[in-house]
Amino acid sequence: MKNTITHSIHRPRLLILGCGDVGMRLLPLLRGRFRVFAVTSQPGRRAELRAAGAIPVVADLDDRASLARLSGLASRIVHLAPPRADGMLDRRTRNVCAILPERARLVYVSTSGVYGDCGGAVIDETRAVAPSNERAKRRVDAERVLRAWARGSHSVLSILRVPGIYAAERLPLKRLQLGTPALDAADDVYSNHIHADDLAHIIARALFRGLPGRVYHAVDDSDMKMADYFDAVADAHALPRSPRLPRAALREAVSPVLLSFMSESRRMLNRRIKDELGVRLRYARVADALRQRVK
Repeated sequence: MKNTITHSIHRPRLLILGCGDVGMRLLPLLRGRFRVFAVTSQPGRRAELRAAGAIPVVADLDDRASLARLSGLASRIVHLAPPRADGMLDRRTRNVCAILPERARLVYVSTSGVYGDCGGAVIDETRAVAPSNERAKRRVDAERVLRAWARGSHSVLSILRVPGIYAAERLPLKRLQLGTPALDAADDVYSNHIHADDLAHIIARALFRGLPGRVYHAVDDSDMKMADYFDAVADAHALPRSPRLPRAALREAVSPVLLSFMSESRRMLNRRIKDELGVRLRYARVADALRQRVK
């Protein structure tokens, strides 16, 4: 037992900020190599995090003072925490940067929304950002803040731009049950996807292999439009397909937030995660996962 404890203490430390569903999927991949500290704002999650192999740390990313004891805690960091849902700046990431050490390695999980609407174009990571809503603008701000931190602290930052995350418990089943309409074929947009398990593996790869300042598309090989995705999920679960409406009519039928997701079209290439990170997708296409009814 003494040797086991000593080995655990001397493992390198890893800090996970925002340890939700994806973070919990990441823990089994990393807990054998790191002494993992997982930040949560919910004291009630401590037992769950301990059972998953992490050391829970209760802190509030919106309260810089509560993060003081995390200062310099770990030289490897996975930043999964989203910005607050208001404003144009990501103040949470600014608070995080205040406690990060020098010469660290950090993986930031951003969003594909930073590109805005690309009109269905095929894009790689060299595409300029053009966020079209405040949610995406906060993510662009976070990326810029982290780049400045990495330069100033001689650290390695890798940015994953992530599209719609899905898993068995993260499918639009409620939407289908409610009969929420989708766009008709003439107005439909291309959407991009990644299974939550594959995303966890991509994060782990980036933590070891990500190049300094490099952006990676954490996306699968699917090439499908959004309503076709809804249809595939409906068929796999024996649910009625969504009714289709032209865009003008859809504006009157869905919320502005939902409409914003249905107003951006892009097809993201994923060569970098394969060529540079050595990623092999378990679920290369949405259809692969739906056939297997993955958990």
